[in-house]
Amino acid sequence: MVSRALQGGQSNADIAVWANGEGYRGTLGGEWKDASVGRLFRNPAIAGLRYDDDGELVDAGHPGAITPEEFKALQERDQSRKTGDAAPPYDYLLVDGASTCGKCTWALQGARTNAGTPGYRCRPKDKDGRGGCGEVRIDGELLENYVGEYVVAELLKPGIRDQILKAQAAVRAQVEKMKATIEELEGRRGEAATLYGQRQISSEAFVAADREITANIKDTRSRLRYAEQMADFSLGNAKDLVRWWNTAPSASKRAIVRLFLENIEVFPARARGVRTVEPGRVVLHWRKLPGLSDAR
Repeated sequence: MVSRALQGGQSNADIAVWANGEGYRGTLGGEWKDASVGRLFRNPAIAGLRYDDDGELVDAGHPGAITPEEFKALQERDQSRKTGDAAPPYDYLLVDGASTCGKCTWALQGARTNAGTPGYRCRPKDKDGRGGCGEVRIDGELLENYVGEYVVAELLKPGIRDQILKAQAAVRAQVEKMKATIEELEGRRGEAATLYGQRQISSEAFVAADREITANIKDTRSRLRYAEQMADFSLGNAKDLVRWWNTAPSASKRAIVRLFLENIEVFPARARGVRTVEPGRVVLHWRKLPGLSDAR
């Protein structure tokens, strides 16, 4: 991760995408984010260092994963990022697999445009072949407003609140099943490690089993996170749903989007500089959950 930051010039967000794609997780098992990568890079312990009472870096008495020189380079990089990026962070509504590229199906990620405004893009392939076609970009506000209009229209349908409660009950049942699946997979991974430690299986068999189990855990955790978002929100007693949508916390809006939409496909614009969503450019795939209406 440090090499990608110092030698590859990648952003913390890109490093997080790479680390998650490789199956790496933080201390508590959570996926990497821009902020958690930044915290890791600011921790002197990774270089075997600590701050003394005067705020100076000194030897911590334990080995580091990187050299002190690399840590100082990380500090310089962090300082340059703070002074060079004055734009406040943007809370993207349709990331983490909610929206995908219509040409290659790669998940869109949040990325500021050359003008510094929030947008979504299909990340082009890196040198290791990870990424999409890189041909789709769209203004963040344009896409989010378009999706929001359709979601609010769905919310305005008669009886939708009762239907949402029924759908949420089904999702909560899925959450419990996925938690049990993750626990079972982690147990199987531990059993494989024990068998390998007792020399009852070969290293090749252990590596193959561990790789498959880790991939299954990663996929299930991803689906669990989305399901929990869908299950844990409330419309409250809002009478004006349009006003509610415009002022609701991002987490609640993300949950609503996840509940209603299985996927949002975005295709390239026919012309540059278009400030409207052209017909067919954004395709909404509505989720079929118990209690949700099919007429749209």
